[in-house]
Amino acid sequence: MSLPSSVDVAIIGAGAAGLGAAHALQGSGLSVIVLEARDRLGGRAWTVQASPEVTFDVGCGWLHSADKNSFVPIARQLGFELNKDLPPWRERAYGNAFPESERDDFMRAMDAFYERLWAAAQTGKDEAASSYLEPGNRWNPMIDAISTYINGCELKDMSTLDWDAYEDTNFNWRVRRGYGALIAAYGAPCLVALNCNVALIDHSYKRVHIETSRGALTADKAIVTVPTNLIAEEAIRFSPPLPAKVNAAAGLPLGVDDKVTLALDDAETFPTEGNLRGATMRTEMGTYHIRPFGQPCIEGFFGGSFARALEDAGDGAIAAQAISEIAGFLGNDIRRKLKPLYESRWARDPFARGSYSHALPGHAGDRAVLAAPVDGRLFFAGEATSPTFFTTAHGARDSGERAAKEVLAALGKP
Repeated sequence: MSLPSSVDVAIIGAGAAGLGAAHALQGSGLSVIVLEARDRLGGRAWTVQASPEVTFDVGCGWLHSADKNSFVPIARQLGFELNKDLPPWRERAYGNAFPESERDDFMRAMDAFYERLWAAAQTGKDEAASSYLEPGNRWNPMIDAISTYINGCELKDMSTLDWDAYEDTNFNWRVRRGYGALIAAYGAPCLVALNCNVALIDHSYKRVHIETSRGALTADKAIVTVPTNLIAEEAIRFSPPLPAKVNAAAGLPLGVDDKVTLALDDAETFPTEGNLRGATMRTEMGTYHIRPFGQPCIEGFFGGSFARALEDAGDGAIAAQAISEIAGFLGNDIRRKLKPLYESRWARDPFARGSYSHALPGHAGDRAVLAAPVDGRLFFAGEATSPTFFTTAHGARDSGERAAKEVLAALGKP
């Protein structure tokens, strides 16, 4: 499609937030366009066919807090099958790499840490979560590893108040055809200009001027839904500058979480939906999901500075690490049964530069700062602006809907 020269509302980013905003503006009578730098919809939600037998969510894969997740009714409306099986995180351990007595001891240590963290948050002081690790506890490195999976960062970089603000109802479902596929289908009716990278948002005029890789356009209102790292690093510039937004985004950096899927030969000899990890006593470790949906594969998951280091090591490093670690758990013979299919490298993605946001210690309040409108013309959405469902696709979608309602209110529309 050709880029219009003028619209009522321009939405920057066709991830869940931008698509949520576009849907909320349908039927408003306003001309709306979504500007997307990539050649696809979904942002950090992306499903690929890794092999004829394996569907792989390169990005988000779990509908967290599913009983409150706005993508659940959307999935049903669009005919996407939901899987409600319990996730393999605490149960379904496979092999002897992490014996049950050790697992139980680890879970007690982690639950006790979470209780201390919760109590600390009730004081209202915003500190590093690592402050509440029990000194000398042998499980501390692995508790830190769990943080890298959940938050994309180690506990030293995690705000206690932000941790406490997150709403987790412990219902975690999946989409059989892929969460990324669901979000792409959700966005299909929206007017989107792909391969349209926004470089400058000039709000010094009565109308907002937007410069993109496909030309310029003007809009009465703009909704910015891009990841925080792009704002903090000024990959998208504002004129006049918005230092409060840049600083807030810097306080909410995207951590790193990466996934890999490995084809598994002789898969029927392995359990479906199994979990594999070891008592490694280190933070630099992966966790593995055996045969998700019964597929002939193993998914690996790495987080935090270890995931970033694996990305820096180059293509294939994540898969190589996964295979080596699995072989260490199950024996060297497993190597001949595993073949790399697909791996993510979100920190190296120029339009994401990370996976999902966490508040640095002392910066939990930055989510509200980032979400606040500017001059009734610039509006902000994205998972990092969600007060309770940050890091999630539904939190992003809901924030886009919230920003759209702010636009309508600014225009005096019901």
